[in-house]
Amino acid sequence: MVVLSACLTSKAGKPLVARQFVEISRIRIEGLLAAFPKLIGAVKQHTYVETESVRYVFQPMESLYLLLVTNKSSNIMEDLETLRLLARLVPEFAPNLEEETVKDQAFEIMLAFDEVLAMGHRETINLTQVKTALEMESHEEKLHNMIRQSKINEAKEEAKKKASAIDQNKAQRAKAGLGG
Repeated sequence: MVVLSACLTSKAGKPLVARQFVEISRIRIEGLLAAFPKLIGAVKQHTYVETESVRYVFQPMESLYLLLVTNKSSNIMEDLETLRLLARLVPEFAPNLEEETVKDQAFEIMLAFDEVLAMGHRETINLTQVKTALEMESHEEKLHNMIRQSKINEAKEEAKKKASAIDQNKAQRAKAGLGG
């Protein structure tokens, strides 16, 4: 099975989050994603559509579609199983399944997609393992956050000092009768 792309689209076909797992040109993937809404217009009973070159495996999710674009030689049963796992992951990050929430959580959704799929192939992983992997703490991330917070605190202190200096300067000018 080779998954070319995993994507969340609006019902109108607008891609909200798309992750490619194999080397594919931007123009090609945009073309494939743009063709999807036209293809599903006729299909009402199935959760997949095939073209000459790819297979679209999809699942409606309220006002969205969760979509896998695979090659035609991939195993449809594995594709459906992968789709089901991704469909259980998406509500973890966007509970109301609305476009704005998906856009806000795009990075976390892509990380979850990456945990499930690597190089276009499904990892042997379940929902609990994906959640655990995504919740893991990183020493580098903690260090980065501490440095960033330290810089913010230093900037606040510097701003307070400058504000105090400006106030003192104004007070001195007022005493001298220069006004301000």
